[in-house]
This record gives sequence, structure tokens and C-alpha cells, in this order.
Amino acid sequence: MSKTATALVIGGGVAGSVTALALRKAGIDATVYERYPTAADGVGAGLSLAPNGQQALRAIGGERAIDALGLEFPGSIFGDANGNIFTEFAGFPDLPATRVMARADLFRALADHAAAGGVHFEYDKKLVSVTETADAVTATFADGSTATADVLIGADGIRSTVRTLIDPAAPGPEYGGVLSFGGIARGSDVATKDGMMYFAFGQHFLGYYGVPAGAVIGVGRGGRDDPNSGNSERNTVWFASLPRTEPLTAAETTAISNAEWLTRLRELYAGHLPGEALLAHTVPEDVTVVGPMELMPSVPTWHRGRIVLVGDSAHAPSSSSGQGASLAIESAVELARCLRDLPVPAAFAAYERLRRPRVTAIADGARGTNKAKAEGKPAGKPALPAPEEMFRHTHYYAIDWDQTVTADSGE
Repeated sequence: MSKTATALVIGGGVAGSVTALALRKAGIDATVYERYPTAADGVGAGLSLAPNGQQALRAIGGERAIDALGLEFPGSIFGDANGNIFTEFAGFPDLPATRVMARADLFRALADHAAAGGVHFEYDKKLVSVTETADAVTATFADGSTATADVLIGADGIRSTVRTLIDPAAPGPEYGGVLSFGGIARGSDVATKDGMMYFAFGQHFLGYYGVPAGAVIGVGRGGRDDPNSGNSERNTVWFASLPRTEPLTAAETTAISNAEWLTRLRELYAGHLPGEALLAHTVPEDVTVVGPMELMPSVPTWHRGRIVLVGDSAHAPSSSSGQGASLAIESAVELARCLRDLPVPAAFAAYERLRRPRVTAIADGARGTNKAKAEGKPAGKPALPAPEEMFRHTHYYAIDWDQTVTADSGE
């Protein structure tokens, strides 16, 4: 088969925008088809973009898209529910700091950057079927329109339509055992250091970090300071988990008021020193109900014929990994390299070999954290490796865009 010249990218989120941008850099003409009528403005809570995700963007000249986004948190502090601090890690000095930002801001920035680079987006295009020939693949959308290209790339998220078209028996998302929440505490006496994110284990897990008043971080009332709150200096963002055996549907989650969720969280975190104080200084309007923590189990088939998966449609670790967006960006860039240098299906095979071991290892590590969040542990020093050991393999991953991909790459 000849090299790829055109691509249909299904899904306009992080993976879709970066895939199209990377393909364009590789000399492949890509169009993005998004099922929603408009871009995902205002959708989702907050996320972190780790050093490896930023490095992958840099490999395709996409780092400018995030220059003005979020707040930098190079360091981590690990402690327990009693307020004890066990380990402080300032981050790797030769890597960019992890950035925390509103998910919708990242979506918009990447889509705008891709569009400015010549990528075309079409909205209100819900994929319903795909047909293939020896030389091309054609997508049919719910409005009756069609589009044809050399390859079709499913960047359509954890509930991927493309995944089920590749393999009707493919697994769907799996519940991680907890409901996730975020919020903003205003005027609490919980101390934080600039640039440090806190992880309090024991009893129940809680994460938190200080932000300047007015910062936009994707929780509560957008993270913007209330001028009537009496706090004009600093707030604390927290993220918490409520263990629950069975997940709730979106309708069931929204049927419960923020005030009721806050009451339940305060009961759960009673006696948890940072948690109790932070929740006491949080009002219902500053709570974000993220919902069930979900992840993708191992997907057996990433590609078939001229169709392939990228990002969360193939590998979605739980939010405990802090790597969902970063891994999606990495995979998008690696897929573009493979399609640049190899014909289909060799390109898809090389891409899977390059990516599957890494994403599986990170997802497996996050499962252990999920278990700890769901079960709760007594206060005390958590059984964790040194932060340098935890983060080194993940954060130092770098893609050499100029290196040629060969048929045996990843073996």
C-alpha cells in the first residue's frame, strides 16, 4: 500500500486536535469531525498536563497553544489525614512544570491552534457507519453526509463509536470505585506552598493546592474569586473521592444537589485535618461534581484495515494517573510519525507496539491508587516509592519527531 495522504479524524477533543495538527506536520491532510454542534466550550472540570504531554506538544510545534493556560505546579508533597508531611519533591529542574488548567480551556486552545495551522473542523457530524475498500475508507454521518480518505482515526473518547466499529465486542469504560469531586475553599487556614500540589493519604484520599484569587482552574464557579467573599488573596483547590460500590448515572448524579454532596463529603472527611478544614470553607456553589471515576480496561484491538484508535478511545487511565491528556497527546504524535513513515497497516502495527506497553503500565499503576481511594487506609506514611522513582519514567518520556519509524519500531 502507498503512504497515507489524507485522514478523517473523528472527535474534536484533545486527541483529535493534536492528531490533526501532528498529521499536518507530517504532510498528511486531516479533517476533524466533531459530533457536537459547537466546540466543547465550558465542558468538563480541571486537568493536569504533565511534562511529558508538554514535551510531546513541543515535538510538533504545539507548545504555543498552552503558553497562557493554567498554573504551574512543578512539585508534590505527600502526607496523611493527620496533617503529617512525609515527602516533598520539587520536580525535575530540567523539565517543564506540570500545568493545571480548565479542561475546556485546553480543548479550545488546541482546537484554535490546529485551525490556525490549517486544520479544518466540521461540527454536528455524528459518525454512524464506516465502509472500506482496498484504497480508502468512507465515513457516513447521521445527517446523511459522507467523507472519504486514506485512513480514519477514532479520537472519539472513552465511549468511542469507532472502537465498536472496529470490534463490536470491544470493552467499554470501567467504573473505578469512587465518585470524584472538586471544589474551592476560601479563607481556610490550611497552609500551602507555591507551586506544590498536596496528596493526603490515609482515612480517605484528598488532594489540594493553593491558587491566587481569580485563577481559572475549572472547578466551582470557574475558580474566579467572589468579590463579596472577603478573600482577595488566595484560595485552595481540593479534589476528593467518595467511595461507592455502584456508579451513578449522569441523571442520578445531577439529581442530588451540590449542598447534599457537600454534606456527604463533610461527613466522610470528618477528622481528616486538611479535608475537614477545606470542606468547612467551601460553599455549594464552589463544588464541582465530576462524577464516577472511569477508565478503559485493556482494549484488545486498536486497529482494523484503515481504521485506528487514538487517545481515550484506546487507552484511558483513571484520573488518578494524572496522565490522561498527556498520554493522548503522546499517542497522537506517535501515530502521525508512523503514518508519515510507513504504509498502512505497518504504520498502525508500529504505533501500537510503541504505545501499548507504556499506556498499560501507567493505567495499571493508577488502578492501585484507585483501590486505595475506594478502600481508605489508616493515617500514616503511605507505602509509596520515592517521588523521583514514581515520576521519572513517566515524565521523562520524549518523542524524537525527526527519527524515522521503521517496520520493527517498538519491538
